[in-house]
Amino acid sequence: MFLTSENKIKWKRLLVASVIMLALTFAGIFWYDKPLFLFLRNFDGHWANIAGVIFDWKNWIVLSGVAVLLVYIKKRVNTTESVAKNIKWFNIRAVFVDFIEKTKTSYAFFIFCSVFGTGVAVKLLKTVIGRARPIFFEALNMTGFFPPSTEWAFNSMPSGHTAVSFAGLVMIGLLAPKYKWLTWSLAIVIGVSRVCAGAHWPTDILLGAFVGMVFADFAKSAICSRI
Repeated sequence: MFLTSENKIKWKRLLVASVIMLALTFAGIFWYDKPLFLFLRNFDGHWANIAGVIFDWKNWIVLSGVAVLLVYIKKRVNTTESVAKNIKWFNIRAVFVDFIEKTKTSYAFFIFCSVFGTGVAVKLLKTVIGRARPIFFEALNMTGFFPPSTEWAFNSMPSGHTAVSFAGLVMIGLLAPKYKWLTWSLAIVIGVSRVCAGAHWPTDILLGAFVGMVFADFAKSAICSRI
């Protein structure tokens, strides 16, 4: 979305997209969130709950982290004995540098950086924004923002599932463009499922998707500039 062919960020395009995203978010909060939420709730079912369990943001981080670790172990096993002896395992910094050097070109590392960075950003945004989840609207006809809050009930915006799924799947699409149509389609379905399940407002999904896309681009740009 916001990368050149040399993996540089297109800052002007990102700025324009950010302004449009803010406009759509405010429009949703004051206008289309409620009717669109009620419409999508008609499509709730086991599929939405299953998608929520499978594509939980913690699963993305753990699985991609394990994948990076496996890449490192494989490369360590293939490292010659003389080189391996040069690593002082009691030196945390040396081990960390060795870990980064051996994994930074792997797809797993790209995906992990993308989803981890997104997860941290989303957690901060949820706390600062403090939006009440749709359960209050369905039960009490209440909506609103109550920042700052770390409570699940007031951590609706942005959607963590959507943001991290977009971060991971968009990154996969960047690394394997042949499958971009599939990764983007799956990411969109995951986002919609969160509204269908009643866990988020449509604008929570919209903002989450945007954050995930941006962090995927940032991660790829940052990593490629250091390879």
